[in-house]
Amino acid sequence: MLDRSPRTPRGRRTRDERGSAVVDFVLVLMILVPLFLGILQLALVLHVRNTLAAAASEGARYAATLDRGPGDGVAKTRDQVDDAIAGRFARDVSARPATVDGAPGVLVTVRATVPPLGLFGPAVPLEVTGSAVEESR
Repeated sequence: MLDRSPRTPRGRRTRDERGSAVVDFVLVLMILVPLFLGILQLALVLHVRNTLAAAASEGARYAATLDRGPGDGVAKTRDQVDDAIAGRFARDVSARPATVDGAPGVLVTVRATVPPLGLFGPAVPLEVTGSAVEESR
């Protein structure tokens, strides 16, 4: 029978490295998958936060127009959030009269929780506000 095992220059046998690619792949995957999920979670949180901030600002501008009130701003904000991402993020929306840069205005606040991606990780609570100066006649 012919011996086909690899030999070193001095004739000694080397270790068989068959199957080591699988181990290497698993080790690299254990690092890359959590890293990828973390980047994806960060992107999701930033997208939701920016969308909620834009909706809160739009709701505040709508509530600050003539013949409108804080309730109209809450409804507008909820519609904006529901159209852009999902209605579950618009469950806790509030609006109140406030002073904005020394002038009367409206402040709209949205509180939401972004769920974690994957099987583990904390949910991320968000609170964003939008403000606008009230129109006058």
